[in-house]
Amino acid sequence: VALSSDLVNAEKSSEVDVLVCPSHIYLDAVSATLGDSGISLGAQDVYFEASGAFTGEISTGMLGDVGCQYVILGHSERRHVMGETDSLINKKVKAVLEAGLTPVLCVGELLEDREAGNTEAVVKSQFEGSLADLSPEQVQKTVIAYEPVWA
Repeated sequence: VALSSDLVNAEKSSEVDVLVCPSHIYLDAVSATLGDSGISLGAQDVYFEASGAFTGEISTGMLGDVGCQYVILGHSERRHVMGETDSLINKKVKAVLEAGLTPVLCVGELLEDREAGNTEAVVKSQFEGSLADLSPEQVQKTVIAYEPVWA
């Protein structure tokens, strides 16, 4: 919350979009802090079902209610620690777009992929799996964040 307050008070450039993605528990407080500052609010993850008994998960509707405009999907920690697959990430991308939010799709290779010369193949596979069955217009609405996991 303190960081979002500092960002609100910082000098801004019209050439840069600023996005803050706090932990889910802080979304409401950060949303209130950001107000109409022009800084966008995003979430760190979402569940792909709009409703149902999914204990501990957060839906696109809940994120919209608190003012989120963006959702990070496919972050390396979700892929490699939580075991999320491109297929699951694809479901989340579709759900986020359906809700009128903007997905921020994270892609990137592990150090062993890089050392083996497989960077392009790994990232291409992540793109293809995570963006499967999307229209060109939907892909165009998706923000891509490349982060090599080894960096």
